[in-house]
Amino acid sequence: MPEGAILNAAGLDEDRVVEHRRRTASILGFPGATSLAHSTDALELDCDVLIPAATENQLTADNAARVKARIVLEGANGPTTSDADEIFRTRGTLVIPDIYANAGGVVVSYFEWLKNLSHVRFGRLGATGDELTIVNAGLEQTMVNAYQAIRNRLRGQPALQDLRTAAFATAIDKIARAYTELGIFP
Repeated sequence: MPEGAILNAAGLDEDRVVEHRRRTASILGFPGATSLAHSTDALELDCDVLIPAATENQLTADNAARVKARIVLEGANGPTTSDADEIFRTRGTLVIPDIYANAGGVVVSYFEWLKNLSHVRFGRLGATGDELTIVNAGLEQTMVNAYQAIRNRLRGQPALQDLRTAAFATAIDKIARAYTELGIFP
């Protein structure tokens, strides 16, 4: 059950928030933070980037007009309804769709599958843990290429209207090309 949300423009110390929740069974009432009775109220706060990352259908026709973010980065699967998507599109809010924003986990799983098939290691982390591994480099390149393909598709076909539609069109083309190469489509 959603318990609300908390806000502090200067930031929150997550360890202290976790400890507060452990002691009180709620994040609400955290010292130095403003408590919002409904977690959905946080979706309407003034911010540059909103990342709905918990459940689907969080952004709807009922609240989309009150969302102040210039960018919505969909961290959850399907957090934006089609009605909200239309409101954002009309208003000029950039929506980075879930099918792109969530793709990193799938890409890394694919790399792990390849690694396991070939019985090789994909690099090591350095002593500080910040050395770039082959997986990280592959993930970055895959995501950059995917975004460029989606963006170029949208620029080349403005009738698609948004990144989500361009992403779907790009994905459908890739599937069709794969089936054609397999001889399934003429």
